Amino acid sequence: MQQGFTLIELLTVMAIVAILAAISIPQYSTFRRRAFDARALSDLRNVATAEEAYFIDAERYLSCVNQNCTVLPGLSALSKGVSLSVAANQQSFTAQAKHAQGSPQPFRWDSERGGLQE
Repeated sequence: MQQGFTLIELLTVMAIVAILAAISIPQYSTFRRRAFDARALSDLRNVATAEEAYFIDAERYLSCVNQNCTVLPGLSALSKGVSLSVAANQQSFTAQAKHAQGSPQPFRWDSERGGLQE
């Protein structure tokens, strides 16, 4: 008697694997996008904290773009792939951050409106 798998058994296993792949691949890309968004949001919050620390010393906020923002106190580097811009004046600042592989809409921070804007 020969031992092995029949064609029906192999096709059944392949169908199950295909169904699992069809379910998991879209979920994986969603999780990945959310992770990139978390990086951008984290950088945005760090820049907001650094802006407030800068304001304490300089009595004004600082405008900056991307890696130029690392001159702010306590901010050493941005996450890879995150683009960030801060528009500031003497009394307030607005900032936005977005990861290249994250959501199409950037995250926004407005110091006059209480922080993170939805």
